[in-house]
Amino acid sequence: MFIQTEVTPNPATLKFLPGRVVVETGTEEFLTAADAAGRSPLAARLMAVPGVTGVFFGYDFVTVTKDEPDWQYLKPAILAGLMEHFLSNDPVMLAEGEGTAAPDGDEFFEERDAGTVATIKELLETRVRPAVAQDGGDITFRGYRDGTVYLNMRGACAGCPSSTATLKHGIQNLLRHFVPEVEAVEAVAAA
Repeated sequence: MFIQTEVTPNPATLKFLPGRVVVETGTEEFLTAADAAGRSPLAARLMAVPGVTGVFFGYDFVTVTKDEPDWQYLKPAILAGLMEHFLSNDPVMLAEGEGTAAPDGDEFFEERDAGTVATIKELLETRVRPAVAQDGGDITFRGYRDGTVYLNMRGACAGCPSSTATLKHGIQNLLRHFVPEVEAVEAVAAA
């Protein structure tokens, strides 16, 4: 089995491409070993590697976030964990957690803004999320209030030094262009 790796804009996160589907639908994120235990054998295995602080699953990739200063020691252990897991044919997710949407909590917006929110979500789905997935992350809609769009950044996007530029110069400009009601875009933490 050959697993490719790609750097991401976040120096603390690497993207691993195992050459197969990781999760069929949605995305999954694990920020603690306790979060991974009972939900994902693969995430639990990766979170057990000393220095790993986060695991994120996309359709055909896994991103791993670290707190160690150098990838040279972590990368072989992560690759070994990925290979062992995929060669064992164990499930990536346990049945009750598979394919769940982002555990971000409830969305918030006024009913009168439902049309604006639908347009925002469509733009995020068709233009933003595919581009962000290329970098090993995900951005999900959280809410809209008084002209401000609230988004949750996950995977390689969370804590990325360029995330502010992505939000303000990329996503904000895109949404303002297509949805004149949008005045600003802000990042929020998962609920």
